[in-house]
Amino acid sequence: MAIEALGNPSGPPATQAGFLDKERIIAGSGFNRWLVPPAALAIHLCIGMAYGFSVFWLPLSKALGIKEPLQCGANVGFFAELFTTTCDWKVSTLGWMYTLFFVLLGSSAALWGGWLERAGPRKAGVVSAVCWCGGMLISALGVHLHQFWLMLLGSGVIGGIGLGLGYISPVSTLIKWFPDRRGMATGMAIMGFGGGAMIGSPLAAELMKRFATDTNVGVALTFVVMALIYFVFMMAGALGYRVPATGWKPAGWTPPAAQTGNAMITSKHVHVKKVWGIPQFWLVWMVLCMNVSAGIGVIGMASPMLQEVFGGSLIGVAAKFKDLDKAQLKDIAVVAAGFTALLSLFNIGGRFFWASLSDKLGRKLTYIVFFVLGGLMYASVPASALGGNKLLFVGAFCVILSMYGGGFATVPAYLADLFGTQMVGAIHGRLLTAWATAGILGPVVVNYMRDYQIGLGLPREQVYNQTMYILVGMLVVGLLCNLMVRPLDPKHFMTDAELAEEKRLAHEKAAASEVGAGSGAAGQTSSAIVLLAWLGVGIPLAWGVYRTALSVAKFFN
Repeated sequence: MAIEALGNPSGPPATQAGFLDKERIIAGSGFNRWLVPPAALAIHLCIGMAYGFSVFWLPLSKALGIKEPLQCGANVGFFAELFTTTCDWKVSTLGWMYTLFFVLLGSSAALWGGWLERAGPRKAGVVSAVCWCGGMLISALGVHLHQFWLMLLGSGVIGGIGLGLGYISPVSTLIKWFPDRRGMATGMAIMGFGGGAMIGSPLAAELMKRFATDTNVGVALTFVVMALIYFVFMMAGALGYRVPATGWKPAGWTPPAAQTGNAMITSKHVHVKKVWGIPQFWLVWMVLCMNVSAGIGVIGMASPMLQEVFGGSLIGVAAKFKDLDKAQLKDIAVVAAGFTALLSLFNIGGRFFWASLSDKLGRKLTYIVFFVLGGLMYASVPASALGGNKLLFVGAFCVILSMYGGGFATVPAYLADLFGTQMVGAIHGRLLTAWATAGILGPVVVNYMRDYQIGLGLPREQVYNQTMYILVGMLVVGLLCNLMVRPLDPKHFMTDAELAEEKRLAHEKAAASEVGAGSGAAGQTSSAIVLLAWLGVGIPLAWGVYRTALSVAKFFN
């Protein structure tokens, strides 16, 4: 309603835009676009803690018993656990919050992606901060009252909505600010989502240690403190967002329409309402789903797989996993934790590396590399395990996890190339339903096959071999889908009139010269401000890398 008269000179006069409205954050000519990535990182580093929530499971499973879990009776099922105040929650029950995170991430991004394009990244970022941090406060109340349904409602549902909105909030904006480096720009932000747990998990562990008493495991207060910290960072990120005026482009950059040999990059735009009926959308959906399904299955089984495959050799003992005593099992668990930390570094680094490389290779070729190289890596794992070659085994999974992260970071630019930039954030939101699907498919396949192989009586060091070949099959499916991706039929693109109407609804200015007195219309951005913004996200990220490196060191000792 704020600028109804933008495309209608005869209409009523425009009302003053609100502080959170999109038209208030149109950048002036002197704005430095390198201020936008740290704003996106500030939000993604906070919501990325969703990956690290498992740090709370063991303390919460002893919330009443403190030293040991207060076991529920056999007659207490899942629904009874939601409301019980007399026994502790099982770890498997707590894991439902993790499932809700990613189901709600995909569904909320799909449902409200179109709204985000019109409301703008600032409003979406503020809503994300309120939902994510407010959800953590509700969870703190749930822990205090020992009501698990409150935790599911708080962090699971409300927090999951904030997760989805926060995840897609910078995508469209970054792609418009960096049309010359689409992959790198989205890679920087989505790298933050992968790095969120790297910062949040050790921070949560330190806070729980500080707040724990003889009668309290310290989780509730940890939720409160982290919610407040995250709210400050997320609000700073949301308020730091700026959008470029229509027609803005980097100095010296040639738009794709004027380039040769770029048939996969369009200068037209598709409306989000049409994507469900476009074959290329579903092909890219399958590309993401297969890449994520294979990778997410590995993440879940990385630690037990390393321990069961190499057993005592991880600590210099000539014994298989089943023959180790409790002390030895504890020692190899420490080594496996270092392996998991190493994978997290490659997951994060791969998001930036592969997405940036895709600007040179092209998105389609980048995914071909993911599927071909990934398939070879998975296929090599059984031989590495059989030969006891830990270096090749670990190296294969490091490459695999880098491409898992790279797949997330490259897909927004792939969508922008195919469907245009006007509604890429909303289209990306709908594509994230592939992530929600993969979050179920990957772990189910991996866990079912492991249990099936154990049931057949196979030695523990061999139970993952068949699983690796199934994951290769998933990547072959993804490769075939990627090879079938072609430029869109022109009939799918918006007409000039439809595009103009969509821009009017999105409150976009027709030209940079029309930018008025919005908050983004200041003069030349100071280099000191850009430096401070990057330090604001760089210091926490460096601390997280340092803490993770300490864990990785245990793997090599």
